[in-house]
Amino acid sequence: MHFQHANDLWQDFPQLVAGAISARGITCDASVDRPVAAFGATAAERLAVTPESALPEVQAWRRAFTTMGLKPTQYRCASESLLRRFRKEGALPRIHPLIDLCNAASLAYGIPVGVFDISRIGGNLEVRYADGDEAYETFSGEVERPAPREVVFADDHRRAHARRWTNRQSGHSAVRDTTSDILIVVEGLHESAPADVAKLIGALADELRAVWGVDPVSAVLSSTAPRFTLTR
Repeated sequence: MHFQHANDLWQDFPQLVAGAISARGITCDASVDRPVAAFGATAAERLAVTPESALPEVQAWRRAFTTMGLKPTQYRCASESLLRRFRKEGALPRIHPLIDLCNAASLAYGIPVGVFDISRIGGNLEVRYADGDEAYETFSGEVERPAPREVVFADDHRRAHARRWTNRQSGHSAVRDTTSDILIVVEGLHESAPADVAKLIGALADELRAVWGVDPVSAVLSSTAPRFTLTR
């Protein structure tokens, strides 16, 4: 199985920096209290000085959403949505230790982090422009059809695992208690994304080793090396 971004997406967004991590052996009974607290403290420090809408990581995604014809205050990248909720409520709801870890890391770095259950992905996974016939399953089980040219995470079975790029993931491949093998995707568009994405990928890989004792595989992707290969 491989994960990649389509060539025309790299051409349209040459500033994109993407990272990927795969790991096997994830369980739902691990404790992530320590890293969640540490990442949360970092996010709180940043928000005390700068609102989430003014963070360079978020501003870059707002510009990208505008380029895609989306209103950036109506459709927000995942990290901005998490930061807004964190600022208002002081914490995020706990869902699953891996999701909690990835959400907390996204808060700290201001960068969208997606995590997928590999067993729920049909074939390969590509971030690309939609044709309009892909099926996207919401968390409530409803099926939507992304509009043509919308950026989606699509597999070989023409199932969309995320809509509007970093706006909303699908319930179909969401991590659940039975999840074991996972793919984490990190994407940045801001000026310091090359360094920040690499740091975020490294931090998440370190926590996967520390918390679950697994041996993750990771890579930072580019237009000249866009493909990440993983085993199911």
